[in-house]
Amino acid sequence: MTRLAELVAVSDRVAALSGRRAKIDALAAFLRGLEPDESAIAVASLAGTLRQAGGGLGYALLRAAQPDGAAALPTLTLADVDTALDAVVASRGAGSQARRREHLRALLSRATPGEQAFLARLILGELRQGALEGLMIEAVAAASGVPVASVRRAAMVGGGIAVVGPAALRDGAGALAAFAIELFQPLAPMLAQPADDLGDAFARVPLAAVEWKVDGARVQAHKSGDDVRLYTRTGNDVTVAAPEIVEHVRALPATSLILDGEAIALRADGTPWPFQDTMRRFGRQQHDEALRAAMPLSVFFFDCLRRDDEDLVGARGDARHAALAGVVPATLIAPRLVTGDVAAAQAFYDETIARGHEGVMVKALDAPYEPGTRSAQWLKVKRTHTLDLVVLAAEWGHGRRHGWLSNLHLGARDPSGGGFVMLGKTFKGMTDALLEWQTAALLERATERGEWVVRVRPELVVEVTFNDLQASPRYEGGLALRFARIKGYRSDKTAAEADTMDTVRAIYAAQGGDDTTGR
Repeated sequence: MTRLAELVAVSDRVAALSGRRAKIDALAAFLRGLEPDESAIAVASLAGTLRQAGGGLGYALLRAAQPDGAAALPTLTLADVDTALDAVVASRGAGSQARRREHLRALLSRATPGEQAFLARLILGELRQGALEGLMIEAVAAASGVPVASVRRAAMVGGGIAVVGPAALRDGAGALAAFAIELFQPLAPMLAQPADDLGDAFARVPLAAVEWKVDGARVQAHKSGDDVRLYTRTGNDVTVAAPEIVEHVRALPATSLILDGEAIALRADGTPWPFQDTMRRFGRQQHDEALRAAMPLSVFFFDCLRRDDEDLVGARGDARHAALAGVVPATLIAPRLVTGDVAAAQAFYDETIARGHEGVMVKALDAPYEPGTRSAQWLKVKRTHTLDLVVLAAEWGHGRRHGWLSNLHLGARDPSGGGFVMLGKTFKGMTDALLEWQTAALLERATERGEWVVRVRPELVVEVTFNDLQASPRYEGGLALRFARIKGYRSDKTAAEADTMDTVRAIYAAQGGDDTTGR
């Protein structure tokens, strides 16, 4: 039986290695030593995902389930962890929240400090060891002796390496033939790379389709006759949560379809509700007619992956869009502009932002659909904001960042009550040189040093870029940064000159949030 400590050790080792080949070799060696029934657990975990979906696994549950201590010696096996997490997500009905908390606390209490830290990062989706999905595809190929192209293709259409990997490890190349594009088997979605602005995007893709990028929930719709199902980007079935989208797809004039799009809750004037409000619709286990009436969902499809018996994944982007337009009414298609003119694209972008959406996608017309890939032929250009915030604390890094203070806790000034109000955390945007300087500077200002977190005097001001703010009960001010990234430290500013919560609330109100979050 493989112990969790062995998986944690290989994850830490991979994170510390600098060469991709060395990372692959380390992972492959570990995978070869697993029992068949352990491979599914290990592949998913090392790809940074949980086999268990839903069940309230997240920050709030993790915080509530923290044990009083930790195990001195590693005894947990991979099967122990999987069984415990199954019990967490299986809890339903009255008292389920308390049962989930106790199941998770019991698991964490059996883990060593290092294992606790690993499980926390895994549950929160913050496992960082470098190129998780792509790295695991190559590691599975190396461990199983299957050509990497075959594993990658199967992962693209079969729901990701966490699904495909165990089959390849158990039965080799022959097992991958079962992974083909099929109805009601969700594909891993194609993803986009960020671009600095439209000039940057068009320098890389001179002639492109520019489409609305709405801040909603990615949905993949599958239709066979009257049978329609909806899946999230992680493959979860959310059909029951969006009956109005199901009705739209059921009415389309095609026997079979696989469509890719975004679902979003819009107000009566067409402006979007905040992202977390859209996600409230998808957080329900059962249909809620009152919530549907108050917050109806719209859908904007932008791709067609199958139409009747035709597999369109390998087709050009413009051909796939023609197939989409031939079966889906314009009201259900993401607005787009085909152009090579940056000025025209900018005008389209400005109108999109004015409608309350987050930006645009810039897509090469000849791009095939590459499931599970973050393609350079799809680029995203999103609105950004900047705030000067104060560093309140920092968390020790893991893997390659071990020994450096990395994840910053960021706060805005409270002009009414004094002090600072936390808005979130980020570890993004930092060079090695900045991490080294930052660690020394923060330790000089440390007021409390814990195992994971170092709290500091609120003196250092950092410039932070972010896409949006969202309502969040996690933080005292009721707001949290989304997609925050460090731009640099402001040595010219003191903490007394940092941005205030009044400025933060004004940004939130301007993006369409309800300005009732101040406390």
